[in-house]
This record gives sequence, C-alpha cells and structure tokens, in this order.
Amino acid sequence: MVNNELEMQERVIDVLKTVYDPEIPVNIYDLGLIYRIELNEDNTELSVDMTLTAPNCPAADFILEDVRQKLEAITGLQKVEVNLVFEPEWDKNMMSEEAKMEMGFL
Repeated sequence: MVNNELEMQERVIDVLKTVYDPEIPVNIYDLGLIYRIELNEDNTELSVDMTLTAPNCPAADFILEDVRQKLEAITGLQKVEVNLVFEPEWDKNMMSEEAKMEMGFL
C-alpha cells in the first residue's frame, strides 16, 4: 500500500508542477504555494491546502480552478478538495532552490 501511496503522491506533485500563476514563470509547487497534500487510505480522496503569493492575487480564481481540474483528472481519485489558506503567510523563502534561481533570488 505504501508504494501506491507514494506513486499517487508523486502523480499529484507532478500535476501540481503543471500549474502556473500567469504572472510568474514558476509552477505553484516550486513556488511553495502547496502546504499540504493528504490522501485517504485507499488513495481515492485527496485534500490539498494551498495558498497564493498574495491574498488579493488577481489570478486566484484561475489558479484554483486549474488546480482543481487537473487534480480531478488523475485516474483513481474520486474526490478532490482544494483548500485555500493564508496561514502561514507565504514568502519567497518557501520557494524551491530552482524557483529562486528562475526568479533571480540566488
């Protein structure tokens, strides 16, 4: 079962890496906008906590819908819940090293 969970977790992360904020050339996973990925025991239900770079992000609806649609398309998932949270507040230190390089912070 652990193998299936790890495989599903990897598929979820791979999908999240295809979602971009239209104003930023880095995917939301590497930006550090994903705070929690939780699967139920049989890997059919997914809950994701994510944030935005700013609470008043003009692309918020677009990004959330893109995340939801792409996650719901993953074979085997029957229920997907995407929660928008603002605690802790996002900052650039949450970005991956690759994202920091892409954005010129390193």
